[in-house]
Amino acid sequence: MARPYAEVIGDPIGHSKSPKIHGFWLKALGIEAEYRATHVAPHALPGYFAERKADPDWRGCNITVPHKIAALDHVEDREDVRTVIGATNTAFRGADGALVGTNTDAAGFAAPLARFDLAGKPVTVIGAGGAARAVLYALAGIGTGPVTLFNRNVDKGAELLSAFGLDGQALPIGEGVPPSALVVNATSLGMTGQSPLDLDLSALPEDAVVYDIVYAPLETNLLAAARARGLATIDGLEMLIGQAAVAFERFFGAAPPRSRDAALRGILLG
Repeated sequence: MARPYAEVIGDPIGHSKSPKIHGFWLKALGIEAEYRATHVAPHALPGYFAERKADPDWRGCNITVPHKIAALDHVEDREDVRTVIGATNTAFRGADGALVGTNTDAAGFAAPLARFDLAGKPVTVIGAGGAARAVLYALAGIGTGPVTLFNRNVDKGAELLSAFGLDGQALPIGEGVPPSALVVNATSLGMTGQSPLDLDLSALPEDAVVYDIVYAPLETNLLAAARARGLATIDGLEMLIGQAAVAFERFFGAAPPRSRDAALRGILLG
């Protein structure tokens, strides 16, 4: 007998830790369901959503690179994600059977920042893709100060700052990082198989926080450089687990056991 399932889609997808995260929670809660990783190339995205809409056992999917913007064309945008953030990282089956898009990245990104006072303080963000949109949305909600956004396409970076009502400036990647309370890598640079991200962090104050959303490898060059300076760091697993928790509840109708995060991290790092 078929079981309910959810999955993560992307291109590539082999690096994803989402199956271990959701599998851990399903087992802990005794839920009879499964979670898969499914490779979906860009040209196959329309067919993927058409097939899943017709599959009664499908509960939803997490969406990773490079589909976070394109997927909006294949789901119902009942939360106005296209306008508010401009990217989706989760699709789920609504009560009426429709495929609905949402974004759990913003909440997952913001959660570990709650322990720092960033209100009104300058921030640097690298990237202007789907993940960066969620990051900027979260930063606007926190009420940080001016944002310096590094991106290959400076005009795109400036447009994003304006879209989220953030003061600041857009600069090409390669410029020196200005004094900032928070530096965020919201790109895939530094990920296994991708180009490295080498930033000069010398201008950062001693109480700065460096946050890298990359989680494969977990210890990126950026985080290693920050730790060498004694700066506070947040790794990609914190955001990954946080956004997954919101998605899990949408998929399976139950809150994951966050009290067991330490055990989950041990599994992911093992």
